[in-house]
Parts: sequence; structure tokens; C-alpha cells
Amino acid sequence: MSVAPSTVVIGGGIVGVCCALYLQREGHSVMLVDPEAPGESTAKWSCGQMAVSEIVPLSKPGILKQIPGWMLDQKGPLALRPTAIPSLLPWMMRFLANARRSRIDTIAEELATLTSKVYQDYASLFERCEDKDLLGSQPTLEVFDTRAGLEHEQAYIALRRELGFKVESLGADEIGELEPAMAGKFSHGLLLSDWRTVRDTEGFIAALTKSFVDQGGTRLQESVKSIEASQGRATGIRLESGRAIALDQLVVAAGNGSKRFFEVLGVKVPLMGIGGYQAVVRNAGVELRHATVYADGGFGFVPMTRGLQIGGTIEFAGDNAEPNYERARIILEKAKRILPSLDISDVEFGVGFRPFLPDTKPVIDKSPKLTNAAMAFGHGQLGLTLGATTGRLIADLLQGRKSAEDITPFRASRF
Repeated sequence: MSVAPSTVVIGGGIVGVCCALYLQREGHSVMLVDPEAPGESTAKWSCGQMAVSEIVPLSKPGILKQIPGWMLDQKGPLALRPTAIPSLLPWMMRFLANARRSRIDTIAEELATLTSKVYQDYASLFERCEDKDLLGSQPTLEVFDTRAGLEHEQAYIALRRELGFKVESLGADEIGELEPAMAGKFSHGLLLSDWRTVRDTEGFIAALTKSFVDQGGTRLQESVKSIEASQGRATGIRLESGRAIALDQLVVAAGNGSKRFFEVLGVKVPLMGIGGYQAVVRNAGVELRHATVYADGGFGFVPMTRGLQIGGTIEFAGDNAEPNYERARIILEKAKRILPSLDISDVEFGVGFRPFLPDTKPVIDKSPKLTNAAMAFGHGQLGLTLGATTGRLIADLLQGRKSAEDITPFRASRF
């Protein structure tokens, strides 16, 4: 009689829980370890999008000229804390090295091989989930202040279309018909008809975690102090409490927290947390039918079951930075200009430090030092989108099975 492999997944966010679920499907006895409660993760404070065509990296031609503006205008959609520049400089140099059209095309093509499988990979997990209503059915809107803003994106819109994603142009009447709350406010927009919105980012992760536990998985709410290894294999983990847990296989999927394990994993990866601020407005007094990305403002409106979530603004603040919730308040001020009747009397602020790599692609790979350990981190703004697909690919890696996709572009050794 064979014994199920004992597998530990470090990290209980969306990527970690999806890895745990896919390994569970392979017959592994899986333990998921995370210090936070289910749903309390970076993805909770995301825009909740299955952003399948969000494959164009942040680094675009001309971005170098924008950096002084990021430092001077702390109210802009993308800000850089001047005090963080010395620590950020090596990362930023790598980031800027990708700001070439040839690199952008390559990165987009590589990411598209993963985002094109998102819905079928999640469907496999939803089948065993008690809550069948985790994902909405409406597409996403993107709106622009001027025609110039839309035209600036035309090359990247064309790239998305070439790679098989659906992007439709909208005029003022069409925007107003789809989203009456935005009628008369924007005359240029896009319909991202293959995007979907989760009904609640916190509830989405919590429901998948419950499904994992209901199927026999174990979730331990503790911090991992270290990975123990011997003769080129991970043998166990040691918790902050001092407890030791033996294992047969290991997955590190702890987002920014993965950095503490890089030495034992044998990798040097330039992983950095980039702040994304959100405000959840309860009893907003405004009805929105669709998630709506305000491109020129750098934020979006996302209707969720716990309220209207408004956010997405980006801040480069460096490692271990204290949140600057003034950025979330700035978003609310801008949102009120677009929706004057918005009731902001009951608001919760939050920030997710998204784990970014300079080329905006994740690491999905085996450890070069520990033969029984896999790595899944650095998903940036695509953590929620790529959670299930990453889980499937990690299961393939640990099963020694060749994936349908080429995952060479996502190796840690590219750095």
C-alpha cells in the first residue's frame, strides 16, 4: 500500500492555496502554513480581476522620463518615495532594462501562455468548492479622460488582440449604456470582455481554503522560521514556536515572505513588494454593474459583496515600508469627483504589497539546491489571475510531469 507524500506549502494566499489544492488532487497529504487567517493576504487588497490580458509589463518605453514625476507628485497614480531610492536602485535598473518594445512583446507572449488557461484551471477547483458563486459574469470596462490616452495604448491593445484576447472599443453612448453611473463622464473606453471579477477577494481565498480543508487538508496558522535540509533535500520546516514538521515535498509560495528562504533554496531573485492601496466603501450609495478601470487616474471601481472597492494606485516604497494610507484617501478624493454622490462615511483602507520581479513575470520553478522543493512567487498584479494555473504547474513539477506550457521563461535562474 502506497503512502501519500507529505507535502508542506508555505504561504496561504491565493497562490499557496491553489498549489495546495492541486497537490491534494494528486493524492498528496498537504499542510498549508501561514501566519494569517484565511483570506488575509495580499490578494485581499487587489482589484479582484481575472485580468487575463494584463500581460503588458509595467516597464514601457519612455518610463525613465517619468521617474522624476513619480518623486515630485506623491498624489499621482504611480509614486516613488525619495527615501527609498538607494535601496530600490538595483531593482529599478533591472526594471528599466525591460522597457524596450522587443522585451515587452516577449514578456507579453510568455505571460499569455499562462493567462489563456486561467478559467479552465480555476474551474477544476470550483468543482469541489461549496460556494459555486465565487466569480462574477460581467466583463470589465476601462475608461479614459481623452482620446489621446486611448491612442497612447493602441500598440498594446493591438498586441493583446494579436495574442487572442478580446478588447472592444467603446464610445460615450456605449459606456453610458453599460454603466449608467458613468454616463456622460467618459467618451473613450474599452470593453475587456474576457475579464471577470471575483465577488469578494477575501471571501474568494477563504472559500478555496475551506474547500482544501473539507477535502482533508490541514491549515496551520503559524509562521515558518526555517526550512531544514540535508543532502540536497528539504527534510522539514521549523515553526517560530519551535515545533518541527517533517515533509517529503515542499512548496514556497509566500509572496514577499519567500525572500527569507532564498538562501536555503539556492536562489538570488530580485523580489520586491510594490504597494497597491485600496479603500472599501460600505453603503456607497452608488450602483455599479461592472468593475471599471479608470486608466488615466491609475485606479478602479470594483463592486464586491463587502462594498465598493476603489483602488489600484501604485507606490514604490522599498522593503518593510510603513503603509502610507494618505494614498488611499487621495483615491477617494478622485473617486468623488467622478461619482459625486458616493457616500464615503464608512470606509476601510488597506494595502497589498504585491510581490514584483523586474520583468513582471513570476517564478514557477524547482529549487536548484533542494530537489524536492518548488517555488511559486513574484506574481505581481497577476497573483489572483494566475493562482490556479500556477497550482497546476507546481503539481506538474513535483510529480515530474511535463506541462503543456513551456515554463522555461519563469525559471529563477533567469536572474
